Amino acid sequence: MLIINDPHSSTTDLLNTIDSPDDIRRLSLEELEQLAREIRQTIITTVADTGGHLAPCLGVVELTLALHYVFKTPEDKLVWDVGHQCYTHKLITGRRDLFHTLRQHKGLSGFPKRAESPYDVVETGHSSTSISYSLGMATAKEIKQDKGKVIAIIGDGSMTAGLAFEGLNHAGDMDKDLIVILNDNEMSISPNVGAMSSFLSRKLTSKTMRRLKDHVEERLKSLSSVGENILTVLRKSEESLKGFFTPGMLFEALKFEYIGPIPGHELEGLIQTLQNVRDNSHGPVLIHVLTTKGKGYEPAEQNPGDYHGVGPFDVTTGKPRSAKGAVSYTSVFSKTMCTLADNDKRVAAITAAMPAGTGLTAFSKQFPDRFFDVGIAEQHAVTFAAGLAMEGLRPVVTVYSTFMQRALDQVIHDVCLPDLPVTFALDRGGVVGDDGPTHHGVFDLSFLRFIPNLTVMAPKDENELRHMLYTAINTDGPCAIRYPRGSGENVEQDKDFALIPSGKGELLREGNDLLLLPIGNRVYPALEAAEGLAKLGIEAAVINPRFVKPLDNELIGTWAKQCGHVVTIEDNVKKGGFGSAVLQMLHELHLTLPVRTLGYGNKFIDQAPQHILWKDAGIDAAGIIQGALEVLGQ
Repeated sequence: MLIINDPHSSTTDLLNTIDSPDDIRRLSLEELEQLAREIRQTIITTVADTGGHLAPCLGVVELTLALHYVFKTPEDKLVWDVGHQCYTHKLITGRRDLFHTLRQHKGLSGFPKRAESPYDVVETGHSSTSISYSLGMATAKEIKQDKGKVIAIIGDGSMTAGLAFEGLNHAGDMDKDLIVILNDNEMSISPNVGAMSSFLSRKLTSKTMRRLKDHVEERLKSLSSVGENILTVLRKSEESLKGFFTPGMLFEALKFEYIGPIPGHELEGLIQTLQNVRDNSHGPVLIHVLTTKGKGYEPAEQNPGDYHGVGPFDVTTGKPRSAKGAVSYTSVFSKTMCTLADNDKRVAAITAAMPAGTGLTAFSKQFPDRFFDVGIAEQHAVTFAAGLAMEGLRPVVTVYSTFMQRALDQVIHDVCLPDLPVTFALDRGGVVGDDGPTHHGVFDLSFLRFIPNLTVMAPKDENELRHMLYTAINTDGPCAIRYPRGSGENVEQDKDFALIPSGKGELLREGNDLLLLPIGNRVYPALEAAEGLAKLGIEAAVINPRFVKPLDNELIGTWAKQCGHVVTIEDNVKKGGFGSAVLQMLHELHLTLPVRTLGYGNKFIDQAPQHILWKDAGIDAAGIIQGALEVLGQ
């Protein structure tokens, strides 16, 4: 257990000498173990200040050191799955002096980022891509006659996704020189679920397995030629023994050489195993490594799910530093789902390995027979929900906006084509802050708007979210509700639910000079902007459309014609988004008006606090005022 006397100071004498993996390859085993301790302390104290992915990174310190020690990176490629466990990797690949900027505006990314370092092989942030990436690289290396190794490091949680098995299946068939490290800590973000997870946990310690194997071999060899014959037979049937106790049979059925499971915090054993594989194996190899998520920091070891991704916290207590603010959208969603399920026995909830992050933990405890965690399998979650809906249930698929991108075909083909009453609750719609471009949910309005039969809503506040959920589960067709990360507007919540008429917006403020059309979390900044414009002598009408699809043609068209100028505002990319829908609607109504669309440009958005990203995009109150003045020609 790591003991920290002063949370804000650490002895990192050895770490301060490490500028590249070449430096660690000169260290003794004892020095490597010291370096691991220093790295752990640095990660803990830094993440306590910046926030970040703590438990995953603490679990792979020794594994990361062993990989860089054995393999000649960056010529040999390390491909991190998801990438949230890459902090040790960053510390020893020339970014130690910038580590304090982790996840900060214009600082180091919390994920691998190719622009940062040649050691970062891929941009990543979503799960289960590493094997497919690595197989492509290994194949290209063979074509180029490049002898460098490719190593994919994937967690047991990521192994629950179909893409991982598609990669394994293809790799086994191609018989390429590929190394897969299965980092098995029995956790992804929340405890893993499913048959695969159960199978992986059916294991003996490698120490016990080695003792058993060595003892049997020693006894049989003592029996002269008879023993050798028996030993030959047993070696041929070793797969059966190994498969009975471990997942070796599964991976060897996919034509991988299976090694393990081995302890993931013993540097000497890790280094020896990796050296043996590097020097002696040909074709696809899978090394099963057992690690402890949160290793070295007691609060994270005891509750790894709570310390998967954290904000700034106090090291000595493990408690968050941030003060309590307004209730979050996720919290309101959580309570609303429980109330709806209590009132309507048809309501079911589905998550893809994120019950805590999406606010479904309380639901899972209160309604276990109607709660389903399908693992990291968003595609399956959507089609599974379709099956539930076909039999009369009203399933709610709860997922981060950015992860819904992985299941677009299932939304179209399996839910919307048959017009099934499935609700998609898209948390983290819009920019999310410090996790950066892989996690910003800024495409959903665009990729959902074009799908037939799908109703798309966005609440202006947490009270409206409750009514939209109630409306969605009582709609005889598919609905999507996208809501942002973070706190709501601290408005009073109605006691009773109310149905929102489909495609009907609400006029929040009258005006004759300009029409402001904000969607979702941009409504309150637009109201603030309208007050600012009034001080300049400009009276702006404000409509909360509530629906991205269908739009309220009558309300919006009437006020657009009356005002003569329109500004749309969205926490989404402009291309194909809400503003595009308004422009198309105005065109169909034969209204030719000056329109300014405010949102994000056609580029990926870097990490920064939400308020900075809103300001940079011109969708905060000041930016809306500026957009209004421009469309008015002032």
